[in-house]
Amino acid sequence: MVSITFIEPSGTPRTVEATPGTSLMEAATTNSVAGIIAECGGNCACGTCRVFISGAAKALVAEPGDMEAAMLEFLDDAGADLRLSCQVEVTEAMEGLEVTVSPEQR
Repeated sequence: MVSITFIEPSGTPRTVEATPGTSLMEAATTNSVAGIIAECGGNCACGTCRVFISGAAKALVAEPGDMEAAMLEFLDDAGADLRLSCQVEVTEAMEGLEVTVSPEQR
């Protein structure tokens, strides 16, 4: 298991245990992290599982694929640090990762 901290929209940090090979979205929804709606269930079709991954943490995650990049282009809070948590696979290297949940989920 890998410990990952989600900063919820209220500013509250929420540390959860995630299984490598699952997505950040799955870790968040399994642990009822506030702000991760995940309407499409992880199919990269809705943009309701957005998180910001910044600084050194960005080196721990793979670059967005074409489908995710296309979705991100249409979101109000798009920027270099925004990711769809359904498209970020948890790895052992992510131990201690901190991500911020976007308050703009809809």
